[in-house]
Amino acid sequence: MSYWKAAAGLAALAGFAPLAAQTPAPASPLFSGLVFGSYNYQLPTSTNQFPNQNNNAFVVDRAYLTFRTTAGEHVSVRVTTDVYQSTETAANAYTVRAKFAYLQYDGTRQASGAQLIGRIGILQNVVIDHFENFWPRYLSQSAVERAQFFASADVGVAALYALPNKNGEVYATIVNGPGYTARERDRFKDFAMRVSLTPLATRDVSPLWKNFTITGWAYRGATASAFVNGGAGQNGAIGDALARNRAGLFTGIRDQRLVVGAELAQRMEEGEVGDNTNASPRALSSLTARLVSGIFLIRPLAFQSADGKSPFGIVTRYDRVNPTATSSGFVQPTVSSDAYHTLIAGVFADISTQSQVTLDYQEQLTSHGTSLPPNPSKGYYLHFVVNF
Repeated sequence: MSYWKAAAGLAALAGFAPLAAQTPAPASPLFSGLVFGSYNYQLPTSTNQFPNQNNNAFVVDRAYLTFRTTAGEHVSVRVTTDVYQSTETAANAYTVRAKFAYLQYDGTRQASGAQLIGRIGILQNVVIDHFENFWPRYLSQSAVERAQFFASADVGVAALYALPNKNGEVYATIVNGPGYTARERDRFKDFAMRVSLTPLATRDVSPLWKNFTITGWAYRGATASAFVNGGAGQNGAIGDALARNRAGLFTGIRDQRLVVGAELAQRMEEGEVGDNTNASPRALSSLTARLVSGIFLIRPLAFQSADGKSPFGIVTRYDRVNPTATSSGFVQPTVSSDAYHTLIAGVFADISTQSQVTLDYQEQLTSHGTSLPPNPSKGYYLHFVVNF
């Protein structure tokens, strides 16, 4: 199939796929999975007791079951189920939902390695899947997801152009916005783009630097007004959108011996004050949050090994989040100095080529100011993960 025919197919899908989708579609149905969980012992962060005194638990955090098959020339389908722990108010302990469910079109790969690929359905959001090439999800969500910037997946279309000669990729999405755990709530859509460059991939440098990556990304979203339908006594319906924007920079290296990464990100959201009445007119407010994160994973013995491998390693991560860095439009201004942090530190061991255990300590606590972080916590964990 020619390049132009491939491009026409992509246009029909109105999008492209993340770089991982470049693997040729399987000739027959394939099944794989990922399961991870932990034993955790929680420590008190206040004088309040734990709910039901439940500070000591075995938990299966996720079970992802993936099914892939072809659906004609250049076309394939992927469905990934998400088995997760329900809330205490739910009737059952674990629930199954769709994490990914999409149609994929693989464009013709050029001799230089450039390729166009398309997806439509429930698919990866703009950047979290990329971050998980550097950070193990089974220990914690990536920093932007944990700080509630956006969900890891959403419903829409995606587009990717893999740059020639392994120099990186450009990835874009148009999605509903609420994330894969909620249905669409309004008429607005969210647009995002990520540019990831790997300038040393084909250079004559140490293998440690081959995967050196520089990533910039931006997310422009919108949500409906709380007064979109108006109401009795109000000054009419409000059809304007409220901005929901994010942006960030990331740089890192990824090798079997060492992974290092640093991230800066910002989230801005508009809100509303007032009741949309003559006595209390509607007005806009805005709130900006900022995030700084660093990750470090090392297998010290791998540097002394002839094959560059070792089953043992050390992992650390530190996030600092200022949820009210700037604000406007509030009757009582927010405190711009308030901040909280997330700390993860531990040691890990491979128990096979496809499974790993980690003994780690984690905390999410106030760093500065008086405001508590969402879900303040600290505790000890024995995490496990297995791929099959």
